[in-house]
Amino acid sequence: QVQLVESGGGLVQAGGSLRLSCVASGSIFSVNAMGWYRQAPGKQRELVAALTSAGSTNYADSVKGRFTISRDNANNTVYLQMNSLKPEDTAVYYCNALISKSALYPTTTFQYWGQGTQVTVSS
Repeated sequence: QVQLVESGGGLVQAGGSLRLSCVASGSIFSVNAMGWYRQAPGKQRELVAALTSAGSTNYADSVKGRFTISRDNANNTVYLQMNSLKPEDTAVYYCNALISKSALYPTTTFQYWGQGTQVTVSS
């Protein structure tokens, strides 16, 4: 079994910063892409930032220049540093990972989600 456990959410004033963390554990051979999504009330879940094992990044236009995604590959951990937060960043943030579970099938990946962590930005 594979688990993604997030931490670091909370309440912050506009202009403030938060750092989210997500650790993947369990039956893991390798972790490929890792990323963060968010879902605000009444809205669809959207990609915030993603990072491949090779180091390629992808950011939503709304967070470019404010958020930074990074990884600790040795510890299967992904981070999201969020600066200059805005009220519209308020959402539940979910960690996502594409994970290979077996050395016998290294290119076969499964998608996993964390339980979500609430980020609330007050104006």
